[in-house]
Amino acid sequence: MSPTQFKSPLRAQYEALIAADELHPDSAQNDALIVLETFADQLKDYRPSLAQNFWNRLIKSGTPFDKRGLYLYGDVGRGKSMLMDLFFAHVKVAKKRRVHFHQFMLEIHARLHQLQNDAVTDVLPSLAKQLASETWLLCFDEFHVSNIADAMILGRLFEALFAAGVIIISTSNWPPDDLYKNGLQRERFLPFIDLIKQKMIVYKLAGVVDHRYEQLRGMQTYFSPLGDVATRKLQGIFLQLTDEARPETIELPVQGRTLKIVHAAKGVGFFNYEELCVQPMGAADFLAIAECLHTVLLDGVPKMQADHRNEIVRFVNLIDALYEAKVNFFMASAVPIEKLSPSGEHAFAFQRTVSRLMEMQGEDYRQAQHLG
Repeated sequence: MSPTQFKSPLRAQYEALIAADELHPDSAQNDALIVLETFADQLKDYRPSLAQNFWNRLIKSGTPFDKRGLYLYGDVGRGKSMLMDLFFAHVKVAKKRRVHFHQFMLEIHARLHQLQNDAVTDVLPSLAKQLASETWLLCFDEFHVSNIADAMILGRLFEALFAAGVIIISTSNWPPDDLYKNGLQRERFLPFIDLIKQKMIVYKLAGVVDHRYEQLRGMQTYFSPLGDVATRKLQGIFLQLTDEARPETIELPVQGRTLKIVHAAKGVGFFNYEELCVQPMGAADFLAIAECLHTVLLDGVPKMQADHRNEIVRFVNLIDALYEAKVNFFMASAVPIEKLSPSGEHAFAFQRTVSRLMEMQGEDYRQAQHLG
């Protein structure tokens, strides 16, 4: 493209990030950006009342974009969230919303419960109508279905949202056919997969470079002793991995209650030891965190004391959950990892945790795909 040719705001911003050495040129990202540019251009000044004109215009233009949204999937670290950020920042739609999928589903369950309390007879169409009045463009990050409650809601909800003219853009680590794989009563979820493929462009971001791993390559993982220096190093890693995004609070449904992650951005969470291991947290909480976040930073880890049994058990369960989900882990502790073990009855069992912490520093572990 010559300097005199028009560049979309998305393209200009993407190239500016490359010029500033904040991104590296990536042909797969460039191809996906063309799709997002087309959507952004066609969605200019979009509103649901003009939905049919929008689709007719796309069809008449001869483009393949005669769909109600985009499902952008690919392996971890390929740049899906970054592209979503660029798209969302520059698309000219008056009522738009970008939300982590887990956060959205927590909200959906709460609003359905309220409608039921209000004696609304058909709650999902009513909820879809509410959502369509609030948001004309809905952007999901990290689309993933892991429980039967969400699986049973999504089909009817999305069908009603599409019918109301809501445009849906989503990123995911999984192709549609792998959503809710091996889930309970998955056959009841299959029509929703068909709906995605019918109503949305399904586009694979097929780059071979794991940009997330490139960020992590060679990074120091654990810091000791505790103090301002270690904390600042963790804070610096958080800023680097999130591109200095503003932290937000994420709320996750866990066994009928709400778990709050109070300091998170772009799949990275920053915690203090007391939050996770001194407070009454359980294995289900740690599994929810491991599913939601691809990277966890933990400050304030003390040397384990034999008489703090509950804390030891929570820490072990936390590391197990993060390890099994292949979550990247950074930690500041009072003593080096090999000296964390408590004395007494937990000393032997804790050695497995030490072994896992050691493995989680390695490049092989960092290259593994997050399984959340």
